[in-house]
Amino acid sequence: MEWLNYHHLYYFWIVIREGGITAAGKRLNLVPSTISSQISVLEDALDVKLLQRVGRNIEPTEMGQLVFQYADEIFSLGKELLETVRGHPKSGRIPLRVGVVDALPKMVVRDLLDPVFKLPEPIRLICHENKKEALLAELALHEIDIVLSDSPMGSGLNVKAYNHTLGECGVTFFAVATLSAPLQQEFPHSLEGAPVLLPMQATTLREELDLWLESQDITPVIIGEFDDAALLKAFGQRGDGIFMAPTVIEDEIRRQYQVSVVGRTEEMMYRFYAISIEKILTHPAVVAISTAARHSLFA
Repeated sequence: MEWLNYHHLYYFWIVIREGGITAAGKRLNLVPSTISSQISVLEDALDVKLLQRVGRNIEPTEMGQLVFQYADEIFSLGKELLETVRGHPKSGRIPLRVGVVDALPKMVVRDLLDPVFKLPEPIRLICHENKKEALLAELALHEIDIVLSDSPMGSGLNVKAYNHTLGECGVTFFAVATLSAPLQQEFPHSLEGAPVLLPMQATTLREELDLWLESQDITPVIIGEFDDAALLKAFGQRGDGIFMAPTVIEDEIRRQYQVSVVGRTEEMMYRFYAISIEKILTHPAVVAISTAARHSLFA
């Protein structure tokens, strides 16, 4: 098995951080020639060129930049390890890495994660938004602790993980007052021919919405389709059309976007899941999220 000489990697890391070999020598209390020779040994071991001269300056090559990124993470983790072992975790906080499926309403995500900050153990929250498939791949590699999703993980993916139901709620339709007032009395049939702003067709909610509209024999006028839920609401706030959001955050939507309720339905639902590699949740923050969602937010 090949081993990396971390002393050599450390000298290279310091050179990049300090902006040059001379500055690194002062930091390490070593003569520049010693640092240069150690980096040359590292280059030989990796069989790549890490540094290049640009004018009077020394800069990392493209491969050098990649190696520096790894080194930065390695030595940051090493520092965190030492502090943890000595009883002083970094910033005193346990990390929680959360993957958020991009289709999820951000206000609900914030409410789901709110219990994290009320735990006796201080938590450092790290959120990453992406498509569900990409997040599940990160989960499989243990790069994140949990995925928050609007649909459970299907059986077709080669990922060993478990679905934990957090809760569900109905759907509320919103619009500015001038648009919503004439539509409220005959809802949902008042949506016939009405301007609507919708999520893209590839989302779980859009699939349910299309089926619901078809079952009601309602054909609205689609003004726009959006990947980004916040952008969709911005158009709705301006009065361009009717938009939807989970009923559980109805009051917050009304206050933030200054809109009125057109109507509500529970014939289609927003559903929320936590996907984890653990069959039984053990991370204290994840347990708090699940418990609060089931017993408070969606109770």
